[in-house]
Amino acid sequence: MTTSSAVQAFAIDIPQADLDDLRARLRNTRWPATAPDGWSRGVPSGYLRDLAAYWADGYDWRAAEARLNEVPQYVTEIDGQRVHFLHQPSPEPDALPLLLTHGWPGSPVEFARVVGPLSNPRAHGGDPADAFHVVVPSLPGYGFSNPLGPAGFNLFAVAGMWSQLMSRLGYERFAAHGGDAGAGVSGMLPFTAPGRVAGVHLAAVSASEPFGGPLDVEAFSGVDRERAERFNNYLRDGLGYLTLQSTRPQTIGYALNDSPAGQLAWIVEKFAEWTDPSAALPEDAVDKDQLLTNVSLYWFTGSGATSAHALYDGMAAWRAFAEQPAPAEDSWSGGADDGGWAGASVAPPTGVAVFGAETAIRSLVDPDGKIEHWNEYERGGHFAAMEVPELLTDDLRAFFRPLR
Repeated sequence: MTTSSAVQAFAIDIPQADLDDLRARLRNTRWPATAPDGWSRGVPSGYLRDLAAYWADGYDWRAAEARLNEVPQYVTEIDGQRVHFLHQPSPEPDALPLLLTHGWPGSPVEFARVVGPLSNPRAHGGDPADAFHVVVPSLPGYGFSNPLGPAGFNLFAVAGMWSQLMSRLGYERFAAHGGDAGAGVSGMLPFTAPGRVAGVHLAAVSASEPFGGPLDVEAFSGVDRERAERFNNYLRDGLGYLTLQSTRPQTIGYALNDSPAGQLAWIVEKFAEWTDPSAALPEDAVDKDQLLTNVSLYWFTGSGATSAHALYDGMAAWRAFAEQPAPAEDSWSGGADDGGWAGASVAPPTGVAVFGAETAIRSLVDPDGKIEHWNEYERGGHFAAMEVPELLTDDLRAFFRPLR
């Protein structure tokens, strides 16, 4: 493997003044009046007060920072966009490069518990033949992939950046996994890197488009019916964050950039709603310190505002794409640099893992039965790498094992 001179080593080192400022802001939060008990109107005041107090006086950012820095990190510039990424090569010489892409409100922190087992299975009780060279970028506008570049954000452009990133790292053939927006990026990689993608593995896949109509619950039975009901509930009661960020990102950006308690509530609400339904509180589904490390990364980098703008750009690009006629299935010939349609097959094997809280229904996601690998799990949810890292690791190993 060769590394381009355009790739520079990076280590997280948040200034002490920023830590002191965070703690002061948390201690001086101007709390709103207490609402009725429960989560129906958002994050309960008592719960958030306790979590904010722990963030200020119990949580150890420096320890989390040191753990993150144990994984080699780098920055590079692609198409005018600063790109930060983790890169953990495997000690196994025949390892398959694997690109992991997060979504919102996530970050590379999501994958902290799977990087080791994926890159070095021998050291974690696994088969060394399942090893991966692991690459985990921060999406543009997230974490240290800031500021948001002049091209803004859309999934196809990000997929093009990731294709160039893997080339810079010397990985001409690679595997890909993503969840949420990361699933969208991963699904487009075969178009920007034709012939190079060994397979695409997806999680956090929705039953349908978020701005589409509700599903006909009567058309489903069993677990699929439960997922359809969960998706319809999301349409009725869970789209506030998406509507606001996709229409007025600057307005919400002021609050997210100025109030750590506001940023905390904005993200924690989604960990309450999107994690395993059996978990009463977010920290029952994910490790509380790992959750706060993710939120801290948003706070220190100003990513609450910039990720809102990324979502705005992404939704605008998606709407524009949806209005265009679909190209022929085999008409893409270009990579990230030549951008043309001309005639090559780009459909590598696809795998999907559906975890407990998710809404993906196979008859909707895969009506033609083209997905080679589809596994459903009772546990976990939207943040599978944090909630059930062992299940995600095993599913990735199983899917990519015959594709090496």
